Amino acid sequence: MVHILGVLLPDRQLAKFALTHFYGVGRGTAAKICARAQVHSRCRVRNLNPDQIISLTAFLSAPSAADPLPPYPVAPPSYALGTASVAPPVGNVAAGPPKESAGDKLRNIRIMNELRSEIRDNIAHQRMIGSYVGRRHAMGLPVRGQNTQTNAKTAKKLNRMERYA
Repeated sequence: MVHILGVLLPDRQLAKFALTHFYGVGRGTAAKICARAQVHSRCRVRNLNPDQIISLTAFLSAPSAADPLPPYPVAPPSYALGTASVAPPVGNVAAGPPKESAGDKLRNIRIMNELRSEIRDNIAHQRMIGSYVGRRHAMGLPVRGQNTQTNAKTAKKLNRMERYA
């Protein structure tokens, strides 16, 4: 069993699925994090080497302070230089500066307590401005238009806020 930031990751589980144990990390985000840490998609948690564990821990603890992505992807070990054929440019292609990419989307990720506090702040803001959503949260009722006559039991349990805070 591997502990990363207080979360226990099962040894027999694939690394990309084990990362979903973190609050706010789904399957797609976990796959991107594994690709960034150079963890194979079929690698299990017990097969992670210490460098990969350190890389995952460093990224998950502070995504915005993590090392930037390398400019080019890493080639597989079977790659031989000069075997790839380069097609000549077709037509009149202008050689301008390369287009800027959307950037690293994982740098803005929020997980665990940071995400929980952001959601809590958003709900508190909705309550403070007196919106419909905020009032429904305050009353412990469904927020997104669900039926309230019979099916609101779950919402009454989950949408409960501190009344005397």
